[in-house]
Amino acid sequence: MNRFLDSGWARGVSLVSALALMILVTVLPRGLTAPDGSPISHGLLALIMWGMSAGFVHGIGFVPGNRILRSVLGPIAAWLGMGIGLVFYVHYFLR
Repeated sequence: MNRFLDSGWARGVSLVSALALMILVTVLPRGLTAPDGSPISHGLLALIMWGMSAGFVHGIGFVPGNRILRSVLGPIAAWLGMGIGLVFYVHYFLR
């Protein structure tokens, strides 16, 4: 499974997803709001930003030496965090 997630296409998916989320957050930050227009919680926003950061780390090919950092900044954490951000943007565009 580790070879599968360290392949070139998986790193490409992480990098492109992180870039797309970065552009969305910069250009359209209102997408990260609750349906009533109130901002989302700080903890949830931190989780989304963590996913985006992990996406950049995995996308450029950096592999931390520490096991804990390797799992926290790995592709699974990145894709989960960015997926949460994607859910908010999909809900925003469907309103």
